[in-house]
Amino acid sequence: MRRTLFSLVLLAFAGFASAADKPNVLFLISDDLNHYLGCYGDPRAKTPHLDALAERGVRFDKAYCAFPLCGPSRNSMLTGLYPNSSGILANSQIFRQTIPSHLSLSQAFRLDGYFAARIGKLYHYNVPNSIGTNGHDDPGSWELELNPAGVDRLELDDVFTLTPGQYGGTLSWLASPKSDEHHTDAKLAADAEWVLERCAKDKSRPFFLAVGFYRPHTPYVAPKEPWFGLYDPAEMPLFPTVDQNPPEVPAAALASYKKDQDQLTDDLRRQCVHAYYASISFMDAQVGRVVAALDRLGLAENTILVFTSDHGYHMGEHGLWQKQSLFEGSARVPLMIVAPGVTNAGGVAATPVSHVDLYPTLAELAGVKTPENLQGQSLVPILKYPSAKGRGWALTQVARGGGGGGKAKAGGKRFFGYSLRTERWRYTEWDEGAKGAELYDHGNDPGELANLAGKPEHAVTVAELSGQLREAVKGSFPPDGITPPIKEGPLWAPNLLNP
Repeated sequence: MRRTLFSLVLLAFAGFASAADKPNVLFLISDDLNHYLGCYGDPRAKTPHLDALAERGVRFDKAYCAFPLCGPSRNSMLTGLYPNSSGILANSQIFRQTIPSHLSLSQAFRLDGYFAARIGKLYHYNVPNSIGTNGHDDPGSWELELNPAGVDRLELDDVFTLTPGQYGGTLSWLASPKSDEHHTDAKLAADAEWVLERCAKDKSRPFFLAVGFYRPHTPYVAPKEPWFGLYDPAEMPLFPTVDQNPPEVPAAALASYKKDQDQLTDDLRRQCVHAYYASISFMDAQVGRVVAALDRLGLAENTILVFTSDHGYHMGEHGLWQKQSLFEGSARVPLMIVAPGVTNAGGVAATPVSHVDLYPTLAELAGVKTPENLQGQSLVPILKYPSAKGRGWALTQVARGGGGGGKAKAGGKRFFGYSLRTERWRYTEWDEGAKGAELYDHGNDPGELANLAGKPEHAVTVAELSGQLREAVKGSFPPDGITPPIKEGPLWAPNLLNP
């Protein structure tokens, strides 16, 4: 059945474009991955495949998500619009509910004759419960959708969790006795090999293949051997607890802390970080399988390869865990791009870039027409010359005080924090400064431990960055300045595939 389905969709648009005229795209994305990678200088990480991938093209040292929460981040990245313009500011939503006629990244490639396929998680999923389903996906973006499920979805009884019965939104982990092939990410890699093999046999159309790995998202489930065995729990880092932050840090900056994390002892913290590292190494091996298949099948020379994560992730830094902060650990993402004939091996770009830049970049590299309202910059000049400065900043936002879908919780009013990252500084304002501001000098304080926003000697810098931040925020909205609301009912615009 799967073979027949693949053949049908691969031939559906035959004749639109020749693979000889267009490069393929292999888009790999991890879930909840920070910079615990060897290629980003982590001394503990065992990530040989991602390290090797970084050496093939350009590694972006300062890449940032638009919103450190799965749904808003992924919708933003895949529409090329900031969350204020996509209208997606919470999980469990899709941009068709706000801007139904907009072309997603892969949809633009489809309309240019590409075969577009998704394996695993690209838009929002409730992990682990949505594994094996389409989640909150966008059917218009793909011709083929594969959703395998492994023991990390089907066998949860032995998972340790801080909140009984919950696994996705709380800290939870398991050193699984089952070997790699029983786990979802390994099944994703196997499916990716299967698709690539068929694309190699039939080159009548170029492909846009997106593979969304679930690890290291909670629950941090990976095979005990060899992945947990790569790390010594006693060597896992510990950071000061959340109450140890200096008083200069606004309360809103620390509001992502969850009450159940009060249960964390030093031993549990080390177990948690141990499981996170093990999950990263397991995912790294699956990336290696997919890239090896690309090489083995002779596809690498004509395939643009991207690897990133939906956002960063705290493992105790600032006393915080998981995501939804505007500190570096939550807002920063790994990003590597290999573009044959454009990138040189081992390039490192230091200028700040954003997830919203991926859409115009990939479209330019492939010669694909894009919507006129994209808000990112093309990174092609930086891919050619990693020392190029580009826009020179990245904008990240997060919501506070609101419930799902933008509805305020009882007794609370939603407000936003916005953070501007330049090559040297991170400047953040909460509720337009009414609930605090932060300034961190990354030249001297890469851990963002000293908030300089209230220091008189930095008043000029604060004023300059505040003006730059507010201009960036203004530019993150649509031309009318109004975030499109969530609409109920049908999610599809008329003639979606032929606008």
